[in-house]
Amino acid sequence: MIKRTVLDASRELLRELGLTTVFGNPGTTEVPFLTDWPDDFHYVLGLQESAVVAMADAYSQATRQAVLVNLHSAGGVGHGLGSLFNAYRNRTPLIVVAGQQNRALLPHDPFLGAVDAPQFPKPYVKWSIEPATAEDVPAALSRAYHVATQGPTGPVFLSVPADDWTVTTERPIISRPRIRGFAPDPESVTELAAALEAAERPAIVVGGAVDHDGAVVETVALAERLNAGVWVAPMSYRCSFPENHPLFQGFLDPERGAVADRLAAHDLVVVLGAPAFTYHVDRGRDEVSLPPLFIISDDEQILARAFEGTGIRATPKLGVRALLNAVERSMRPAPSPRQRPAKPSGDQLTGEYVYSTLADLLPDNALVVEEAPSHRGVLHDHLPITATDTGFLTMASGTLGYGVPGAVGAALALPDRRVVAVVGDGSSMYGIQALWTAARHDVPLTIVIMDNSEYAAVRILGDAIGGEKLPGTELGGIAFANLAASLGCQGVTVTEPSALAPALTAALADKRPTLVHVRVVPAGEKIY
Repeated sequence: MIKRTVLDASRELLRELGLTTVFGNPGTTEVPFLTDWPDDFHYVLGLQESAVVAMADAYSQATRQAVLVNLHSAGGVGHGLGSLFNAYRNRTPLIVVAGQQNRALLPHDPFLGAVDAPQFPKPYVKWSIEPATAEDVPAALSRAYHVATQGPTGPVFLSVPADDWTVTTERPIISRPRIRGFAPDPESVTELAAALEAAERPAIVVGGAVDHDGAVVETVALAERLNAGVWVAPMSYRCSFPENHPLFQGFLDPERGAVADRLAAHDLVVVLGAPAFTYHVDRGRDEVSLPPLFIISDDEQILARAFEGTGIRATPKLGVRALLNAVERSMRPAPSPRQRPAKPSGDQLTGEYVYSTLADLLPDNALVVEEAPSHRGVLHDHLPITATDTGFLTMASGTLGYGVPGAVGAALALPDRRVVAVVGDGSSMYGIQALWTAARHDVPLTIVIMDNSEYAAVRILGDAIGGEKLPGTELGGIAFANLAASLGCQGVTVTEPSALAPALTAALADKRPTLVHVRVVPAGEKIY
């Protein structure tokens, strides 16, 4: 009789949970997990752990499914922590399984051993464990899946000693279905519906969790029923409302006074799937007032730390559906549509011109991955995101390194859609190794590097506070097209406005991963 090992039992469970695509970068403590790799499992190799986690993050977001990430013991987990912080802010249900040294060696502080491994990724995981015994590993995997995929979704962490996988077990493995979302308290919905009925100029502020939960269609229906203007929450990481819709009003900046100014015209604001609010800069306007707020979120921490407003706990889709069932169609006048700036002239290779040109060339169902912080504002102005199903991905935390590997992960997840990444030259170098994975899997991907030869966001924000002689912001001298070619991708450099459209047209038509290096003029003097 063939003995069943912990590895056998775990693979049975992973199959049942749909966790057969694994992103990883292996080390010796992962060998027992990877040995005799099953033919029905798919292993995506990345060349550095931060890139691995970012690829898995975007893959999970694009598929709306949990994804398994396999990392090396302490050092490898450490490399991946920046991207794990991103995944936490992105609400991505990653199940991170890290190798640990053999149990028999742990009392001796062994080479490649992780001391107090479950503590290392905290607090940026929802749950973290090193199972007490080898036979507890499959049950820990099952629990990890259900914690990661319950709203608010997010990453979890398991440290598994290398010799656990070969231990025999007779424990049954029980696979349970994913736990679904939860609806709001009916009395709270009635209170909000009455407030909306009495309001004259209501607004909706949408965050990334709306698209994450697949609730954009319902949110559009709610806005149209209420004739309410729709704003995007500060630092939102997904597109949760089509930006060509006549009710779309624009983007809130991450600063108290700016938020108050934008929302001042409204007498009631409903915040959906976002904190109220995320701030990045402080310009000394603490004494600002906001309209009455209702905040619908599945995250009890967001609701608890809000300084004002009425909290309603629900996952976004069920929250919006409950509200749709409670409100009548309003006859109030709709707000005026947002006016976009004129198209740039094209006499210089500015960020505005790059985004405007991309807007003319992108297919309707393109997925845009963005990590160009100093150009975020002009992206909002000149590249409207209109796809209502994973049309836009970026990082919620601000930790650089997401753009290039995130685009690779999204392209692996959705090979039938055109994925286009727009990444700053500084940002790209945090995860450029992912180009090798793109070439290895031959994904149809276009990456546009906006090269202004500096960490422009740092320089601009430094200038704004009166900083002088700020070191560490000047870059330049990176031959991105050559770098792409060295990693197996196509590469082209654009230095003149007239060459941009032909280069982008060719790249978008190419089924191979292609990098377009655009030498843009320095960014403007303001981010927000």
